[in-house]
Amino acid sequence: MNDAHMQFCASEDWRTIVHESILAVALRDVELGDEAIEIGPGPGFTTDILRTRTAHLTAVELDEGLAAALARRLAGGNVDVVVGDATALDFGAGRFTGAVSFHMLHHIAPAQAQDRAFAELARVLVPGGVLVAADGVYSEGSAAFHQDDTYNPIAPEDLEGRLTAVGFGSVRVHTHDLGWVCTARAG
Repeated sequence: MNDAHMQFCASEDWRTIVHESILAVALRDVELGDEAIEIGPGPGFTTDILRTRTAHLTAVELDEGLAAALARRLAGGNVDVVVGDATALDFGAGRFTGAVSFHMLHHIAPAQAQDRAFAELARVLVPGGVLVAADGVYSEGSAAFHQDDTYNPIAPEDLEGRLTAVGFGSVRVHTHDLGWVCTARAG
């Protein structure tokens, strides 16, 4: 991420948006089960909420510095922070009951890599395990904000086909002011 983006994603303004707008919509009526995985927690604002909704949470973060800071902050709790790549998860099949990703999928390019991340989440979920994802849609303002950064937003109308192709079913997509929210079940 570029510096301005990193600063915003670590700000109290973003924490408020995440807690009050994004997660409130995305997690409504969703049960993650006892063993959940989060890809791309960044500074952990989503992790702070998610860890209260499951017995154990594994947070997979690509950035070593962010992962180390989050691991230190959450040491001794029910969260394991792992440095890893969402497109090649180092977990066995059927390990998790729930999987989540909040406003980070647009940082994965190209679209085939996003599909590998979706396929990996389908693989590590138990049959019937739930995926909850949310992200923004393309806008010129977001594109400018991501200058010198990866910006590959997913169109909400493409989600059902892409998720079905990698093994998810019962795909539901909802759009709102900040983008889209999607739930799906592993096959």
